[in-house]
Amino acid sequence: MAQGGADRLRTGADSGPEQGTDVLIAQITDIHIGFDPDNPAEYNRKRLDDVLDLLIEGPNRPDLLLATGDITDRGDDDSYRRLVNAFSRCPFPVWPSVGNHDLRDNFHARFPGFDDGNGFVQYTIELPEMRLVTIDTLEEGRHGGAFCDARAAWLDAELARDAAKPTYIVMHHPPVESGIEWMNTHPDDPWVGLFTDVVRRHPQVRGLICGHLHRSVTVAWEGRTIAICSSTAPQVSLDLRPIDANRPDDRPMIVAEDPAYALHRWNGRELVSFYDHAGAHTMLAKYDQRLQPLVRELKAERPA
Repeated sequence: MAQGGADRLRTGADSGPEQGTDVLIAQITDIHIGFDPDNPAEYNRKRLDDVLDLLIEGPNRPDLLLATGDITDRGDDDSYRRLVNAFSRCPFPVWPSVGNHDLRDNFHARFPGFDDGNGFVQYTIELPEMRLVTIDTLEEGRHGGAFCDARAAWLDAELARDAAKPTYIVMHHPPVESGIEWMNTHPDDPWVGLFTDVVRRHPQVRGLICGHLHRSVTVAWEGRTIAICSSTAPQVSLDLRPIDANRPDDRPMIVAEDPAYALHRWNGRELVSFYDHAGAHTMLAKYDQRLQPLVRELKAERPA
């Protein structure tokens, strides 16, 4: 477990949730810092800062933050340095992981302590009532996911350490076919079968928390739920039509919707996922005396 790595990112953070309390887990993904490396006011950095501002100053300050891969665009050292700087103001722990745009050596140099002993970015976050197990699906030079025998053995052993506590696996690539054809994971990809075989042996695994697709997606998979967060960087266009690799058709590919994030709330029984963005939210009603009767009625309907 990479507790030491988390401590180095825990600048200003408290000790975390206590036994028996709800846990609020924020997620950001596909930050792609370094897409415009020579621009001090890089668009992707501004989008990241907008989300961090909301998480730090808004009404839903999380207990911890997951940054689930493609945190840089090219895997260069300076981009990781800039991310360390960006995360340093967070008053909660930040737990980073890698995606297909990252490079492990540069990641480890700036985020030490998240190595599973085999060079992969794999670790467990132990919470009072649940576990978050992060795995590494990066194969450098490949866009899609990967999962080898060494990673499978680590995950199998890590899940076996606590078969009773509800567990969620955190990973960049979702092991499912999304329907956005050029971003799809093929269900027959060998890494998907290897990963699925491990998960099937551990019924305490309740679900997966993923990124990669640059869209918010929810999937029912193997009797579990996959929660896929959209990106802080610009999004992939939601277009489910087939795409012909030999015939460009001028369809939108990347669109600039507001920078996204997710909140996953553990309530002691299940994990509830919310998807939101850091753009403008126009208020149409507020909690004042006119809405107080409605709030009272709704709360009165709940069991005592």
